[in-house]
Amino acid sequence: MTATGPRDAPDVVDVVALGESMVTFLPSRPGRLADVPSFDRAIGGAESNVACALAAAGHSVRWVSRVGSDGFGDHLVETIGSYGVDVTSVPRDPSRPTGVYFRTAGDRATDAHEVAYYRAGSAASAMTAGNVDLAAVRAGRVLHLSGITAALSGDCAGLLWELTEPGPDRPLVSFDVNFRPGLWPDPDGARVLLDLARRADLVFVGADEARAAWGLHGARAIADALPGPDVVVVKQGGGGAVAFDKNAQGRQDAEGREDAEGREDAQGKKDAEGRQDAEGREDAEGREDAEGTATFVPALRVDVVAAVGAGDAFAAGFLSATLRGLPLRDRLRHGHLAAAAALTAPGDLAAPPARDHADRLVALDDTAWGRLRLGPGWTEPTGRADQEVRTP
Repeated sequence: MTATGPRDAPDVVDVVALGESMVTFLPSRPGRLADVPSFDRAIGGAESNVACALAAAGHSVRWVSRVGSDGFGDHLVETIGSYGVDVTSVPRDPSRPTGVYFRTAGDRATDAHEVAYYRAGSAASAMTAGNVDLAAVRAGRVLHLSGITAALSGDCAGLLWELTEPGPDRPLVSFDVNFRPGLWPDPDGARVLLDLARRADLVFVGADEARAAWGLHGARAIADALPGPDVVVVKQGGGGAVAFDKNAQGRQDAEGREDAEGREDAQGKKDAEGRQDAEGREDAEGREDAEGTATFVPALRVDVVAAVGAGDAFAAGFLSATLRGLPLRDRLRHGHLAAAAALTAPGDLAAPPARDHADRLVALDDTAWGRLRLGPGWTEPTGRADQEVRTP
């Protein structure tokens, strides 16, 4: 699958990302929200994160949303625009506020982590097909959407249904499932996400969220449940990612051998690190699935600074490589590198590596790829590979 579209229209961009962004308040020190005395302000939103990362990587990007006529809305538009993202299709809503949320400093995956959302009735939750500039939304080679938007309101879900409707003016639709159980009081929410994913061209979904939302186990079962998309990317956390490409039936034997070598190298890396049996079984499922039209690429080892923003960064890296028409393996590797950039920097947004730097790493053979270990500052051009990338 390669993203294509009209390139001569003046308002066409590489990617349009539609969804809510909120002002994020990050604690000035560790502790319970009840005990933190002050907070630093940032921004957070799955789609705007992807938009900012793609703009930083050199792509033309438009973010479409709604914000309130308040200072928080000003901050969002100005901050996202500062990344080079087109924000001219973000109207102000005088009767609804901009969403905000507070979170603790801990890892989001731990029980001690707290998040307090104040987004009910937000300006973005009022997006409809009637108050969004559909021409601006569709004027992109890729339209990136997220299941989070569908959870905001019935109107937002209807908007996504409208945007995923097949038609001659529809761009390539990228859909990140982003299942958030707390946003779906309606038990039918999982079905809404499944129906939307089936209407997309490219789907990102975590193996864990596919189990939680749809009761599916294994990457192959997930791909079989999504017959509509051309490409389905199943993320397996620290194990890696599997991509299924329906248009890649005639793989060369050499590519199959290369992919198998990558899987063997991933297993060696796993054994060396002594990961837990459950994770090993999940990763083994991915390697077994990576036959025929599937490609598996192991994740990189990183010295994690903040375990936030990796999923959005992965999507941005994969989409960037898709826009460049790169092979599926390279798209997955660019996704892993972008995720590593997010994991080795504080906050949700991190500067991606320079394109030539990322391309050099993507071009490594499977053994060298398996030995990479990335730490803070690895994306900065220092002129010395051993300073940028630590290998054991």
